[in-house]
Amino acid sequence: MEIISLGAGVQSTTMLLMAIHGEITPKPKYAIFADTGWEPQGVYDHLTWLKSYSLENGIEIIETNAGNIREDIVSAALYKTRTANMPYHVKSPDGDIGMIPRGCTGDYKIDALNKAARTLLGYKPKMRMPAGALTKWMGISWDEIQRMRTSRNKWEILRYPLIEKKMTRLDCMNWLQRNEYNIPPKSSCIGCPFHSDNLWLDMKRRSPEEFQQAVDFERVLHENGLRKMKGKLFLHKSCVPLDQVDLNENQIEMEFNDDGFINECAGICGV
Repeated sequence: MEIISLGAGVQSTTMLLMAIHGEITPKPKYAIFADTGWEPQGVYDHLTWLKSYSLENGIEIIETNAGNIREDIVSAALYKTRTANMPYHVKSPDGDIGMIPRGCTGDYKIDALNKAARTLLGYKPKMRMPAGALTKWMGISWDEIQRMRTSRNKWEILRYPLIEKKMTRLDCMNWLQRNEYNIPPKSSCIGCPFHSDNLWLDMKRRSPEEFQQAVDFERVLHENGLRKMKGKLFLHKSCVPLDQVDLNENQIEMEFNDDGFINECAGICGV
């Protein structure tokens, strides 16, 4: 069986719509969206439209989740329980700055999606799946070719249709416009530490309530810390509290952001 790993961003949306148009074959019956519970509202609005349009054209979008990442991390900070880590920027007591490895993509995206895929195939937990039982379409574009990987699971094959067609992210946007589709918003958690300054600034300007969510989330981390985590955690690379970061707010507003693709979550979160 073939499925689309849907992040609901530019690349995976283009990939799904190209399948509907018959430009990528064979057309999968399903696309799976793993919801972290903390996407921007614009992503959820786009997903609502995409689910309806896609179903009308023969592809069912299935939503799955492993919880709400913001609520789970806040709870872990308050009660010192285990949680999957975001790639926080961390400042040690002696002033050194670094970034911790992320675990959120695995728990909230990959594992949640794979669980839903196994259910579609009719396999219960711990049941063995045959080699190559699933082909998963990944929305990685030609300009992100360094993000390609092979699966550690023998039961799945990862396919990269946009790379097969040598399509960049800009090519995807041009394809959407030629076919009279709207350009989707960037898909990623509101408080993702991988955000660029341009994305933080765009959020602060256009969605101040979502920017405040990130500020409040970071404040909980500052005040409570996380279990077995040394140093102070930050969402911005400068290790300055988000509401105090100089985002160069007087700059001319641009349409395209420097999103830092190489830092996105394993080819799933931001596509």
